[in-house]
Amino acid sequence: MPLMDLKPFLLYCTLINYAILLVWFAAFTLAHDFVYRLHTRWFALPVEKFDGIHYGGMAIYKIGVLLLNLVPLLAVCMLS
Repeated sequence: MPLMDLKPFLLYCTLINYAILLVWFAAFTLAHDFVYRLHTRWFALPVEKFDGIHYGGMAIYKIGVLLLNLVPLLAVCMLS
């Protein structure tokens, strides 16, 4: 596979992953109480721990998107 064929693939991967991150953030901020009640049916979590888990998860996901999608995309763009 030629290296330049990766450019659109990495671009779409980056856009899709950021869309997922935005949906997660929107659901977390706009429907916080509903999502919290849904999760506390299965797990006994205080609100602070629930918020910390989601905030940490979003941070790890964002770092993964940056390292695995955006940085390779920028490297391929620099080569062309």
